[in-house]
Amino acid sequence: MQNLTTIGFDADDTLWQNERFFRLTQARFADLLRDHAEPEHLMERLLAAERRNLGHYGFGIKGFVLSMIETAIEVTEERVPASVIGELIAAGQDMLRHPIELLPHAKGAIEALSGTHRVILITKGDLLDQERKLAQSGLGDLFHGVEIVSDKTRPVYEAIFARHGDGAARAMMVGDSMRSDVVPVIEAGGWGVFVPHGPAWDLEKADPPAQAPRFHELGTLAELPELVHGIG
Repeated sequence: MQNLTTIGFDADDTLWQNERFFRLTQARFADLLRDHAEPEHLMERLLAAERRNLGHYGFGIKGFVLSMIETAIEVTEERVPASVIGELIAAGQDMLRHPIELLPHAKGAIEALSGTHRVILITKGDLLDQERKLAQSGLGDLFHGVEIVSDKTRPVYEAIFARHGDGAARAMMVGDSMRSDVVPVIEAGGWGVFVPHGPAWDLEKADPPAQAPRFHELGTLAELPELVHGIG
């Protein structure tokens, strides 16, 4: 009997580029508001808006754009020009139209494991945007299941791995977010594999469960098949 039967993959910044486009848009935002706030202060205000708005808008581009607009209104004391609001909306639309850029080894890792394990895509964010990205990625047919969720927590993982596999104790989650992809799966009794990709968004940071025997950190997805087959 296999110890590990089911492998979940995060999508954004694990299989394809994502955070880079947010940072480019933030730079555009800072330039638009340069006469009203210093970039560092503006980013602090934006992060605060994103944090308090998560419960309203969830994760994703649309909530990000609304938080930028809210921040622009705040820092200009409600004097932000309509042209700036228009620019922010256009920036969000550009992000939603941006073609998918697969990360190295993403397709190869899934192909290498899909014949021996159930592979599940588990991603959070806006439903339409995540469906678009998956369709454009060309990876959809490689997965045995797809779950688009509002957040990634221990109960969410327990439910997903019970539905698609043999429970969290025989499951692994692979991703670039310590907070969302690693810690809650470790708490549920599974394996959490951290594959970092650039600077983490502040709201996705968490302390690594370094002492947990089922925690692993890899340099790239190319190392994942060897790790999985070593677990058995």
